[in-house]
Amino acid sequence: MEVLGHLPQSEAGNIDTERLAYSIKESAALLGVDYFSVYRLIQRGKLRACRALRGKLLVPRSELLRLLKN
Repeated sequence: MEVLGHLPQSEAGNIDTERLAYSIKESAALLGVDYFSVYRLIQRGKLRACRALRGKLLVPRSELLRLLKN
C-alpha cells in the first residue's frame, strides 16, 4: 500500500495562497473598521457579498480593493 507524502518543495512553492473572498469579520479587520460597518456597507449596496455554505456572507477580494480605490 502506497502512502502519499508531501508535495516536492518545487511544486509546493508554486501554490498561490491569495484568497478570493473573506468573511465579514476578516473584511472588517483588513479595512480597519468594525464588523457592523462592513455589514452596513453590504446592506446599503456599497459592498457586494455572496452567500456561501450555511448562509455565511463572503466578501470578494475584488470588492474590497474596489472600495479602497474609491
